[in-house]
Amino acid sequence: MKLGFLTAPFADTPLMDVAEWASSAGFEALEIACWPKAGYAARRYAGTSHIDVANLSDDKAREIADELAGMGLSISGLGYYPNPLHPDPEHREQVIGHLRSVIEAARKLDVPVVNTFMGADQTRNPDQNWEEALKVWPDIVRFAEDNGVRIALEHCSMLFTYDEWPAGHNLAWSPRQWRRILEQWAGTVGMNFDPSHLVWQMLDAERWIGEFGEHIYHFQAQDLHIDRDAFYEAGGAMSNGMGWQVRRLPGLGSVDWGLVFRSLYRAGYDGDCIIEHEDRGFEGSDELLKRGFTIARDVLRPYCH
Repeated sequence: MKLGFLTAPFADTPLMDVAEWASSAGFEALEIACWPKAGYAARRYAGTSHIDVANLSDDKAREIADELAGMGLSISGLGYYPNPLHPDPEHREQVIGHLRSVIEAARKLDVPVVNTFMGADQTRNPDQNWEEALKVWPDIVRFAEDNGVRIALEHCSMLFTYDEWPAGHNLAWSPRQWRRILEQWAGTVGMNFDPSHLVWQMLDAERWIGEFGEHIYHFQAQDLHIDRDAFYEAGGAMSNGMGWQVRRLPGLGSVDWGLVFRSLYRAGYDGDCIIEHEDRGFEGSDELLKRGFTIARDVLRPYCH
């Protein structure tokens, strides 16, 4: 199991500069952020374009892969997390078009996994969103199969702000929904597992991994702290996480990392461990980001072998 991180927080730093530091700091893998170069309304922790996938030639792909390998780094996956079920047809067409470019780039780079969201229309309930997913996702899945690439869907509901209320921007977050997804597309579509979401949802991580472990294609290590005063003030679980879930670096929240890793190993997961950094306490400069990543590195290193 290699230890690495998602490059998204280094939005203004060139990929190879990020890679050079990662290698010097003892990391072994990168999940590379691949949002569009321009024309994308970036949300927090999104919008970083470390590879211009829309204009990626075979030669440039080989150059990138060789340069990273020369630093002792592999690519765990390409990351692009939009909303393919967005209700605006023009926006939906744009993000699905770019997702296809990310999938093609993964083939050129010989990267086995593209990490993304299933998406959702925030005004529709889960069953209505699933009906739409059955219209939209078969073509995306076939495109991935044609390129020899697997898709790992993150299981976050994307329900953090009033702009995402009441149903969130991502459908693939409940066990019920995951059983539907795997019944349709298991083999090509699997999970980008992030245990912090289970803390937020107050779900049993050992049970989750026990059920879905064989379908985990990628592992993002992020932590989460529940602000109990804010939880009380907002009305508890009925507030769906509005303001009381605090994203933290591994080791600084409530995830039981020993339980997570022993459950993953028991389930047969042998992929990489990729740190996702969305901790406001360690941002504002590259030096703070690096400090946060090294804290997480030291917490997780004993488990990664």
